[in-house]
Amino acid sequence: MNVWEALRLGKRLLSQVSEEAELDAELLLRHCLSLDRTSLYGRLSEEISAEQEHCYRDLVSRRLTHEPTPYILGHKEFFGLDFLVTPAALIPRPETETLVELAITFVRRHIAGKDPVIADVGTGCGAIAVSIAHALPEAGVIAIDSSPDALALAQYNAKSNMLRGRIRFLQGDLLDPLGNPVDLLIANLPYIPTADIEHLPPEIRDHEPRRSIDGGPDGLSVIERFLQQATEHLQPRGAVFAEIGHQQEASASRIAALAFPKAYVEVAPDLVGIPRILTIRA
Repeated sequence: MNVWEALRLGKRLLSQVSEEAELDAELLLRHCLSLDRTSLYGRLSEEISAEQEHCYRDLVSRRLTHEPTPYILGHKEFFGLDFLVTPAALIPRPETETLVELAITFVRRHIAGKDPVIADVGTGCGAIAVSIAHALPEAGVIAIDSSPDALALAQYNAKSNMLRGRIRFLQGDLLDPLGNPVDLLIANLPYIPTADIEHLPPEIRDHEPRRSIDGGPDGLSVIERFLQQATEHLQPRGAVFAEIGHQQEASASRIAALAFPKAYVEVAPDLVGIPRILTIRA
């Protein structure tokens, strides 16, 4: 079997479970061949070894069970950085990059001239905290999660991106472990209504940690608790950025206005125009 035939086989099989069958087949084959994209497509006529074919078929079989490709490969790119991913934490998604971009822009425009302190609440694999620390070398970054396994994963990713000494890791529920008020609170917390979880794609429902997606009856229970706590943990001129779900714009804005009655509240769209990032400027 040559490279081209392997790609065709993978695409045909994976089309049963994936809307990105061609991309999944490419990523899995590149992993087994240890090739980048350019090298892969430059060797389409080359035969692959029996060992490489066995590796590829094994990975395709795992993907056919709806195991997410990032978990199979063990890593995911986010904000130009590479992250180890495991079922201990949610897989980083492109829409969350908007959350990071908005936070970075806020710091550069409104907290210039000082060393801001930023807390990432529910850090998971550490994608947000590490990306913020990388983009803002002057910032002190705190990463909080209730899961010790997720925190260990986040610490690994900070170290692998040479940022371990820049981030402080705290274990606990939401803002409970946080001491002094900070300049910026960032959170990608669970926001899927409990009743909707059974209707999610099996890649999410059966493989990603439920604690990272279950937002309670209305999807906003965890976010509401977070915002209620945030009033005591934010500097007077600070801000809160939190990711929310589809059609939660009005409800989330009401919750934010109740918690911060004198603040400016808005919801910014993600990359595809869906209202996604709840923003509170105290």
